[in-house]
Amino acid sequence: MINEVDIHHGQTLEKIIRRNGHSISNIAREINVNRRSVYNWFTQRRLKTEIILNVGKVIDYDFSGDFPELFKPVIFRRLMSDDTIGAEVQFRDSFDKDLIWKDKYLDLLERYNFLLSKQM
Repeated sequence: MINEVDIHHGQTLEKIIRRNGHSISNIAREINVNRRSVYNWFTQRRLKTEIILNVGKVIDYDFSGDFPELFKPVIFRRLMSDDTIGAEVQFRDSFDKDLIWKDKYLDLLERYNFLLSKQM
């Protein structure tokens, strides 16, 4: 039996996304983040429930079986059917300001590197 603490959220998320053939670019676009953010999620041991819920909505996948410590199947399906991002989840798991700034920095850095490569 797998211990809940042993589950690496990012690796599990990546495995499901790739196994089902979903585009990282499409997921990032639908969630309104850059691709780098999605790749960063894959390296994180623990993810916010809001991130998992949003990815589940985009790829139409019920993560309650993969993350039973975070979601009960009935609640996950109810949140997925909601047009909003799940007010309960947003209240409990608002984005850390550090992560938002980190994502903005990475996006800016990617654009800067792109411009530098075009000038050379």
